[in-house]
This record gives sequence, C-alpha cells and structure tokens, in this order.
Amino acid sequence: MLTTLFPNTHRRYTSLPLLGPHVDGFVRWLVQHDYRPQSIRVMLGPMGQIDAWLRRRGIHAVTALPARLFEACWTHFYRRNPRRNATIGGLIRALARYLEAEGVLHPTSPPPLTPSACLLAAYTTHLGTVRGLARSTIQEHQRSAAQLLAHLAYDTSPARLTCLTASAVEAFVCCSGARLGRATQQHYIAHVRSFLRFLAATGHCPAGLDAMIDTPRLYRHEQLPRALPWDTVQALLQSIDRTTAIGLRDYTMLLLIAAYGLRVSEIAALTLDDLHWREGWLHVPRCKTRSPLHLPLTERVGAALVHYVQAARLNHVSCRALFLRSRTPLRALGPTAVSMIFDRWAQRSGLAIPFGGAHCLRHSYAVHLLHTGASLTTIGDLLGHRDSDSTYVYLRLATEELREVALPVPTLTTHPQQEEPVL
Repeated sequence: MLTTLFPNTHRRYTSLPLLGPHVDGFVRWLVQHDYRPQSIRVMLGPMGQIDAWLRRRGIHAVTALPARLFEACWTHFYRRNPRRNATIGGLIRALARYLEAEGVLHPTSPPPLTPSACLLAAYTTHLGTVRGLARSTIQEHQRSAAQLLAHLAYDTSPARLTCLTASAVEAFVCCSGARLGRATQQHYIAHVRSFLRFLAATGHCPAGLDAMIDTPRLYRHEQLPRALPWDTVQALLQSIDRTTAIGLRDYTMLLLIAAYGLRVSEIAALTLDDLHWREGWLHVPRCKTRSPLHLPLTERVGAALVHYVQAARLNHVSCRALFLRSRTPLRALGPTAVSMIFDRWAQRSGLAIPFGGAHCLRHSYAVHLLHTGASLTTIGDLLGHRDSDSTYVYLRLATEELREVALPVPTLTTHPQQEEPVL
C-alpha cells in the first residue's frame, strides 16, 4: 500500500529507525478508516520529525509506549508551528489510535473521578433509566447540571450542596441565563429544576428549591413559524453550484428538506440502505418520533439522488451514510453541519433570507402544502407531528386563505328621519 502511494519515495518512510516498520501497516489502517489517498500523502509528511522527536526522548523501540508521550509530542510541535497544527495533530492522533489498536501503545489510565463526575454519572443513569430521555436530551441536562456544580465549586467544597439556598440558585440562573433568549432560558431552567429534584431525592440538597426558581413568561404561539416564500426556496436551490461534488451534495440535502419537509436530524440519519430504487420509495428514519416514514421518490428527487450517488459520493467508502463530510476521515454529516451548509448557501445566494438554519425549509414546505389545498391531517402526517396543535400553527401563515373567511365590514347607513347615521 505504501509503495502505491509513494512509488518513488516510499523508502523515505520505511527507513525510519523507529516508526519505519509500522508505516505500511499504518497506511493500510488509514485506508480502512476511509482516509483519502491525497490526505494520507499530506499526513505522512511530518512522520520523520515525529520519529526523531521520539528517539530524542530515549525511545529506541516501539513497544509499550505510554499514550501521554504522544500528547507531549503534539504539544511540542504545536508550539513550534501552530499553522500546521491540523496536519501534524491529525497524524499524531491517528498514529496513536493505530498503535493502540495494534497493542503497542498503552493507553493512559483515566484519572480518578471527581465528585462532580460521580454525581453527574448517577444523574445520567437516572435520566436514562427512570425518565427514559433520549441521549441528546440527556446531554443537554448534563451540561446544565455540570455548569451548576462548577458555579458552586462542588469539587473543592462538596458540602455547599447540603446548605444550598434559593438565593444561590437564583444567582446562578441570573449569571448563566443572561446570554440566553427567553425560550432557551425556559429550557435551561427546566434542566436546573430537574437536577435539583434529583439532588433533593438523593439527599444532596434541601427539598423544594426547584419550586423557587422563576421562569420567563412565554405565550403560546407568540411567534410565527419561520417560513420562506416558495419562490425564494426554489431560487435558493437553483443558486447552488452543482458542478462540484460538495455543491451537488448540498443541493441534494436541501432539496430533500424542501421536497419532503424532513428534519436536519433525519437528513443526517439517511443511509444508502434507505434508498429503494426498484420500489420507488425512500425510507426515512425519524429520530424524534422513532416511527419511520416511507415517502415516494419523485422524479426530481430521484434524479438528484442518482446524480449525487454516481457523481459525487465516494462508493468505496465503508461508511453507509448517504451524506458524508468532505474532510477525512470520511464519515456521516451531523445535523449541525446540515444547518451550517444552509446558512452558507443562503449567504452566497444574495436572497432575502432572514432566518438561520435549514429548519425554515421545513416550515416553508408546510405552508406550501397548505396553499396547495392539503389538509392539516395530511400535513401533520408528512411532518411527523404527534399533536395536531403543532400543525395548526401554520394556519397563521395562510393569510390569503384567512382573508376568505373574514366577515364583511359593516357600512354606515343614514335613516331618513334621523340626523345621525346608525349602523
């Protein structure tokens, strides 16, 4: 494998005194983990410098290397040339994972758990087993709980929880919630309340503190859904450059959202196995409702998917995700990346798009269906709404339809025997 990538200079790497015997196996490992050949050529550049640095540290054989030595190696080269930190950092981390998989590198023993880590571990178990929350929701609760423990300096003085007061909790909420909007503050305070109830149930803090936190007042449906005119959605799709592999991938993702109203998490979860070409339908795994959806492949969407899979997606990659990141190692895109891609093309298009995030395409699709005469039940089923109230909010955007049900404005009439007009 090494001679294929470096037919003329492969001896430069195999002759290294320390890492030379492991370079060819390392290259094979990189290929198996979906690293591109061009990226491998770039990564192996500083291999000689790393070999020399290890030998200067008294390492004469790659046996039983401590993992902390590679961390010190990364720190050394990063301080010397911060501009190349991405290249050499990726090489050092990948080399450490390879040597660990081969049993040569001994992983560093994890440090002892802090009091905060132990308490958060118990809280995580409670959220998963007792409350049955999803993993993403548990992570949000963990972050809020960790911030509260850090604010109280729980690791240095664990006794502060036993004498925790409402004023201390309120001071934490005021400090942490100053950078958040009202809607986000409401979720944040709900996380803090949940953690305080857990602490009270386990005897770590006084009971009743969760009821002493005030939340910002939110009104139901106080904001309209973020929807774009359908002409703007089509103009955005047409503005994407489909002559490149990245542009073709981005166009296909945004087209799926606009054509079916999918969530960004559903786009990121699609795999090649979800495409049923012969039957002509698409299997959509719904991460939120956990009930899959079968959608027919329209002519436009089917043509875009075929063009993307044949021309832009690397089929030799072992990852079965439909949409892959452009940087190595090649793996599935995350939901946040999908929204960032929408923001980038929205900025490049020059269109009047005041919203951020690809979720506004989902709202635009719902309003478009409403304008075409689709029933609310059909729209709710396509969008995966569990409650019909989630679908009714789009009625507020159907301004033309609302004008048709408005009552006529009464006019003033004058009675012949009266001087003043009456209704």
